[in-house]
Amino acid sequence: MKRNVLIIGAGGVAQVVAHKCAHHNDVLGDLHIASRTKAKCDAIVASVQEKAAMKVPGPFSTHQLDAMDSAAVAALIRDTGCQIVINVGSAFINKYVLEACIETGAAYIDTAIHEEPDKICETPPWYANYEWKRKEACREASVTAILGAGFDPGVVNAYARLAADDYVEEVESIDIVDINAGSHGKYFATNFDPEINFREFTGTVYAWQNGNWTENKMFEVGREWDLPVVGKQKAYMSGHDEIHSLAANYPQADVRFWMGFGDHYINVFTVLKSLGLLSEKPVTTAEGQEVIPLKVVKAVLPDPASLAPGYTGKTCIGDLVKGKTGGKPVEVFIYNVADHKDAYEEVGSQGISYTAGVPPVAAAILVAGGTWDTGTMVNVEELDPHPFLGLLNVMGLPTSIRDANGDRPLSFD
Repeated sequence: MKRNVLIIGAGGVAQVVAHKCAHHNDVLGDLHIASRTKAKCDAIVASVQEKAAMKVPGPFSTHQLDAMDSAAVAALIRDTGCQIVINVGSAFINKYVLEACIETGAAYIDTAIHEEPDKICETPPWYANYEWKRKEACREASVTAILGAGFDPGVVNAYARLAADDYVEEVESIDIVDINAGSHGKYFATNFDPEINFREFTGTVYAWQNGNWTENKMFEVGREWDLPVVGKQKAYMSGHDEIHSLAANYPQADVRFWMGFGDHYINVFTVLKSLGLLSEKPVTTAEGQEVIPLKVVKAVLPDPASLAPGYTGKTCIGDLVKGKTGGKPVEVFIYNVADHKDAYEEVGSQGISYTAGVPPVAAAILVAGGTWDTGTMVNVEELDPHPFLGLLNVMGLPTSIRDANGDRPLSFD
């Protein structure tokens, strides 16, 4: 039984994680949250207290931390006695926090692949460039490391495993579709960290097709999807984290990721990129100041957390898995629909943050109880999806399926 949780990060996703950990502090124990700006952590804990979110009385402490300092992270883990670390900070800190967990023996959970600030859309399989290099170290230290345990990556990986285990004997393709049909009312904004958001779409679009990595440009390949609740939506093939592990675990299947974009987003994105404003490389101004254009754009855009109060509409994220069962063609779409307004009313965040923040807490509960306490490094599709999806059903992210019998909710009792 592992107890006491350290949350690293203080953005919109961290707010969801904090509230959901508070809802389950009877299982998770003492709670701590740390980031470079302690005041942001204080505000998150204040929101937890305002909603009386703690299931049982207990501490929820805040800390200032440079998470790129592995020694400082390890010291905080030891000082707080935390046995589970949920890393929902920038993807730039992953390898440093993971190293601290290996050193201290704490379980590690994150929601994205590590990134280096000066590199974009690295060569696949991207996980092999950073996290997977520490797989043996985790095994030797008996450290549990659950990689990519957000929604995508995360829940969609569990959906792929569920489809392969329960519905499709021979998986031939896995298409992950992420549609946000909500509206934040701003001229232009991103739903999570603008820097990380834009970096996903300025490089090469990698997919795993016909047993090989294929390359496209962003917005080069698009199609219309007819989805539950949100209806017909245009989505474009994009590079994304989960493709890199799913391709390793289901090499016989084509694995693609599709994200929905409106014409307005594409137009603004195209202008910014064409002007060089989405570059991660430094430039020098006429006044001799060195700046990184992407960071300047991030600075002038709305904070994603600020979008929550007026956000309306729904998201639909799921996996279309095709293949054969009993030699006959079969396909299933396993999905979740989330509501922005419901998310804000419950935890004070918008729906994108909610879908990303609830799953790592479910993973932490499974680690705490031993079900997912693997003592090694794994991606989500390497674990039994049933207890994970069963928890999410009661935590606010229910799973449904569309197949030959229509749409229906799934139960994991």
